Amino acid sequence: MKSVFCFLLFVFSFNIFEAQVIYEPFQSNKLGASREIKIQLPRGYNSDVKKTYPLFVVLDGDYMFETVAGNVDYFSYWEDMPEAIIVGVNQSEKREDDCLYSEQNSLPIESGANFFEFIGAELIPYIQNKYRVGNFKVAVGHGETANFINYYLLKQQPLFQGYIVISPELAPKMNTFLSERLTTFENKLFYYLAATANDISSIKSGVEGLNKSLSTIENKNLFYYFNNFDGGSHYSVPTHAIPKALEDIFSVFQPISKDQYKEEILKLETSPVEYLVEKYKTINDLFGIEKQILINDFKAIEAAIEKKEEFQYFEDLGKLARDQYPETLLGNYYLARFYEENGEPKKAMRTYQSGYSFEEIGGITKDLMLEKADAIKADFGY
Repeated sequence: MKSVFCFLLFVFSFNIFEAQVIYEPFQSNKLGASREIKIQLPRGYNSDVKKTYPLFVVLDGDYMFETVAGNVDYFSYWEDMPEAIIVGVNQSEKREDDCLYSEQNSLPIESGANFFEFIGAELIPYIQNKYRVGNFKVAVGHGETANFINYYLLKQQPLFQGYIVISPELAPKMNTFLSERLTTFENKLFYYLAATANDISSIKSGVEGLNKSLSTIENKNLFYYFNNFDGGSHYSVPTHAIPKALEDIFSVFQPISKDQYKEEILKLETSPVEYLVEKYKTINDLFGIEKQILINDFKAIEAAIEKKEEFQYFEDLGKLARDQYPETLLGNYYLARFYEENGEPKKAMRTYQSGYSFEEIGGITKDLMLEKADAIKADFGY
């Protein structure tokens, strides 16, 4: 019996360590009360490391926190998005008061204004001081709270750069507010809107109108996504919307897909290597993460160069590969391909041969390098 208890205690402790979920009361001066918050830190989070993380603030934390936290943990595990810090705010019976707005101007008043200040002036500064939060922040809401998170977008300096707005119960003037604000927005902003065909009729009408307005906005800084799910209800739609929102908002963080390869890279009239560099520069600019270029992405650019027979780009790809993977064969392989296709066979042969002391990577083996060198030697009699 004792051994079973110890085993269960170990499993429980291991899961806590993996998930690092913290439940704590937060005493708010703005609210004049204590509010329970939930915090999930990334796997292996260590306060001594300099790495920073995006922040998710999840309203309706009573039931939305676990959905968001679980999906973020899953997507980040597979490196389809960066690891992130998730903070949920429990609202339960206080929800209606937290989201209170004026019927005259549709802006937060009284308890709603206090809750607005609680998030921006108390909760987020507290999390930033305690944990390593980066510049990219995402707000998540459902129903009334989905309407509420839009108020932060109306500020001159918005608190969040990403908004996951699920089946919002929109304030009367919110459509106008957002349309005007997003038309002139000067920084990159990600806005995800979702509802279901089985949603509450008033919500369906509001969401349809908002989608119609936002879909016509021409602003290169706005990344707008919309889903109207066929199945589910108002209460189950978050389980459909959250994973889709994460896929959309963090698409630049993910490996180059088949669709991107066909629809974007193969249609480029400029250097595909520049496309690759820009992709990872955007990741750094948005999330503050210097992500190593994935081998999958090098392979995608290599395939495009081969297919379009634009072999001159192998030189830049080789230099980039040497910078990203200096101990491997990758850089030498691409540079040798450049010399081989551009009429310098002897230089190509020597470059293939010199790669023998480097590590194999991504299907590029030492045997392959020697085979290519021997083939050139045989063809030209060196």
